[in-house]
Amino acid sequence: MKKLLLLFCAICVLSCKEEPKDYATVSGKILNPHEDKTLTIFKGKEYTKEIKINDDGTFSDTLKVAEGDYTLKHGAEYGNIFLKNGFVSSFETDYEDFDSKLTYSGDGADINNFGIKSYLISNDYFTDELFDSGTKEDLDKAVVAYEKGYQDLMDSYQGLDSLHKANGQKNMESTVKSLKRYLSGKIALREALPKGTASPTFTNYENYAGGTTSLDDLKGKYLYLDIWATWCGPCKREIPSLKKVEKEFHGKNIEFVSISVDNGRGYKDKSMEAAKEGWKKMIADKELGGIQLLADKAWESDFIKNYKIDGIPRFILIDPEGNIVSADAPRPSNPKLVEMLKELNI
Repeated sequence: MKKLLLLFCAICVLSCKEEPKDYATVSGKILNPHEDKTLTIFKGKEYTKEIKINDDGTFSDTLKVAEGDYTLKHGAEYGNIFLKNGFVSSFETDYEDFDSKLTYSGDGADINNFGIKSYLISNDYFTDELFDSGTKEDLDKAVVAYEKGYQDLMDSYQGLDSLHKANGQKNMESTVKSLKRYLSGKIALREALPKGTASPTFTNYENYAGGTTSLDDLKGKYLYLDIWATWCGPCKREIPSLKKVEKEFHGKNIEFVSISVDNGRGYKDKSMEAAKEGWKKMIADKELGGIQLLADKAWESDFIKNYKIDGIPRFILIDPEGNIVSADAPRPSNPKLVEMLKELNI
């Protein structure tokens, strides 16, 4: 009887033992979800799964996956999640503040929470103040503090595996390299063209409205200069915001001046004649406002070189006396531009 009882118990244990799941479970909630109500989880071209989001923002589904890092997409927002079969993982966020509200729980939570926090932590050290007015010494201090802060963050997540630690270190070093290069350029520009110094000038640029215009002709008002070209995608994306700012400050003590550096790029015969016609056509088609000028020698114009412009769009703010307010002013799409103009009582 005793043997039969032991055999029965063994059979019960074996029958109750759960087989490993060959799928992962992902659930959670997105506040203020995008109208398409779809969460997509994918990994390049290898894997894609669309999950329906309920009206209250909740979702849940199972996925058969190969272990690894996957991308989340909802509306225009993206995130990452580490998955493998057998995981029960969850995350919550708010579509209106996707990155900073993104938090994970369940299996893989340490890896996933570290991923988003390691992405956001640079904002704590490379601040708006550093971008706007920092010195080289400020940048060096920020880099040291960021590297220490990143290491402390990594140490606080005990569940990280060696691969994600190595990838995190690599990403941190890449961020430092990129931001140092970018901020060093901005700092050098501020030092070469400081606020309050006389602006470089231009003479007799072709005016779309007719005739020619020189910088001295425009003295007496603040000037917001937009350096652009018809082939420049980022330049064209700023047009709606520029129109909005122009409308807000219409009739105020400021002129909005767009200077094209078109030189034939983007046109079939690559000639200046084609570039000029294309410039005129885009101004008409997009109903561009303000003062529209064409630089005399495109990228080789003295004004462009003196302002050290090697990428566009670039925005410059000059005061009524012809002195520099900012050699690298905020873009029209940046709310800081309107703040700056209002602070100047324009």
